[in-house]
Amino acid sequence: MLDIKVLGPGCRNCQELEARVKQALLELQAEATVMKVTDYQDIARAGIMMTPGLIIDGKVLSQGKLPPVSTLKTCIVEAMKESSEK
Repeated sequence: MLDIKVLGPGCRNCQELEARVKQALLELQAEATVMKVTDYQDIARAGIMMTPGLIIDGKVLSQGKLPPVSTLKTCIVEAMKESSEK
C-alpha cells in the first residue's frame, strides 16, 4: 500500500490537494494511506519549501503547485509500479 503525504499548513490549496489525491485514488480504485502534515518543522524536514507539497512513498513529487487529478493518477500509478517491483 502506498504512503501518501500532503504537506501544508491547512490552507485552501492544501485541502484541495488532499481532496484531489483522494479523488484520484477513488477513480483508480487504489488503496493508500493519506496523511496530512501540518507542522512547519516536519514540512521543512521533508524538503518542502513551498506548500502544498506531495510525497508518495518518500519521494517528493510536487511542491507549491496544485496538480490536476489526471496528473495525480499518473503519479500514483507510477508509484504503485515502483512499489510492486521492490
